Amino acid sequence: MTTFKNVIEKIKSLETERGSLLLEIEELKKMADSKANALENEVSMLREEVKSLRLLLGTGEPEFSSEPKKRQK
Repeated sequence: MTTFKNVIEKIKSLETERGSLLLEIEELKKMADSKANALENEVSMLREEVKSLRLLLGTGEPEFSSEPKKRQK
C-alpha cells in the first residue's frame, strides 16, 4: 500500500507537470494563431496578385474562388 507521504509527493509532482503543460499549450496556441494569420495574409496577397495579373493580361477567366471545384462524374 502506498504511503500517505508518497501520495502527497505524487500529487505535487503531477500538479507541477500540469502547470508546465498548460503553459506549453498556451504558447503553442499563440504560435498556431500567428502562423494562421501569416498564412491568411499571404493568401490574400496571392489573390490580389492573381487579380492584378488577370487584369494585366486581359483574361476573361472567372474570378478565383477559394471553394474547391466539384468533380464531374
